[in-house]
Amino acid sequence: MHCLKPLAVALAAALSTHAFAAGNTLVGWARMAPDTFSDGPTSGQMTRGNAYGTYLPPYEHRQPVQGFSAVLLGVEGSYLYMSDNGFGGQDNSADALLRVYSVKPDFRTADGGTGTVSASSLGTGLPLERFTEPARFTLNDVNGKLTFPLQAEQPYYYGSAAFPPVDPSIRFGRLLTGADLDIESFREDRNCALWFGDEFGPFLIKTDRNGTVLRSEIPLPGVYAPQHPDVVAGRVQANLGGSGGFEGMAVTPRGDRLFTLLEKPVTGDPADRLRINEFDIEAERYTGRTYFYPLQAAGHAIGDMTAVDDYRFLVIERNGATATSGVPFKKIYLIDIRRVGNGGVVQKTELVDLMDLDDPNDLNGDGDTRFTFPYVTIESVLPLDPWTLLVANDNNFPGGGGRELAADATELLKIRLKQPLAGLRMDHPAEQDHRRKRCERPSSEHKAG
Repeated sequence: MHCLKPLAVALAAALSTHAFAAGNTLVGWARMAPDTFSDGPTSGQMTRGNAYGTYLPPYEHRQPVQGFSAVLLGVEGSYLYMSDNGFGGQDNSADALLRVYSVKPDFRTADGGTGTVSASSLGTGLPLERFTEPARFTLNDVNGKLTFPLQAEQPYYYGSAAFPPVDPSIRFGRLLTGADLDIESFREDRNCALWFGDEFGPFLIKTDRNGTVLRSEIPLPGVYAPQHPDVVAGRVQANLGGSGGFEGMAVTPRGDRLFTLLEKPVTGDPADRLRINEFDIEAERYTGRTYFYPLQAAGHAIGDMTAVDDYRFLVIERNGATATSGVPFKKIYLIDIRRVGNGGVVQKTELVDLMDLDDPNDLNGDGDTRFTFPYVTIESVLPLDPWTLLVANDNNFPGGGGRELAADATELLKIRLKQPLAGLRMDHPAEQDHRRKRCERPSSEHKAG
């Protein structure tokens, strides 16, 4: 890794502008209730309830659908949302399955819409009544590719009789849980494989389109989270804070490169700089090229990273404040790696202030024509066209305090930009249809979970 150069840091600060942030408009809004569940093993047996006395665990024969930490386009107006590790920690999420759900919002707009969110079929996008198997898939290691111990290999959660027995479905299907991995990002490559970014390694996890792991985990060279197997075994010391791994990850429109973005600084790096690492998908290895994302303030975190083209990316940056605690900072930036050398600081322009959106039609019904999005973790952004972004929060179920002292809902937003994302690389509808058919799940798809 090359050292940061003072001139590069100064230039990056100068290039962090606010030219496009004002005048963005909320044009679509939908809400998913906190208590949205799917079928599955009993969950929440190792976690506590929230501070409000609602949605008390455990959740018998149910899995929370939320919170959402990443999104991809689905079919026919649906979206694929990835739920993260469950209840926020490795020590309380052993019975929370790692899943991707097909979601269909009926956005409330100026022309109508209910503002509700339903399950939908992975294959067709048609609405479904429940988030059962046609609407989701579960990550699994049925072929035994991962090299670290899994909950599915234990008779009891965490390998101790002090905890409940591991659910038979988890053991039989080698289903992955929030004590195995903390997935926070996912992307699809040009060969139809899925890549998940984890925070416990941090690792990259490669699966097929049904969530079956295809190879061993890929570590980030020289970076170790507290949960990394080598740290746990005492072979190395952690140099990355807990929950500091791959919160953001983008795939280039070419489909040949991933760019991973850590949520926290690596020990020895400046406190306001986060590493972006380039990964060669075909070679399945890191290229050695590294960039730095400059935070607006030390202690901020990022929520997502999404490609605009092969060189520009959207990044959500936030602090930990909410409408009920502190002063929220929730913004989306456009970054550019062109003309930035290895080890350099990326160029950065403020695109959207999520605490200051025009809402002329009061789509969320709060009586205000100014919309704010004060949730603590906002973890997905997806360009739908050059003018429109899809944004959603992670509600950290059953936690809350985002808008009020109550459990948080998940809100899905469509934001119309004041100025378009010029040069946005997206497949044309015919290309999308061709890709969908080439990558569609076989009729004999894996049934785990």
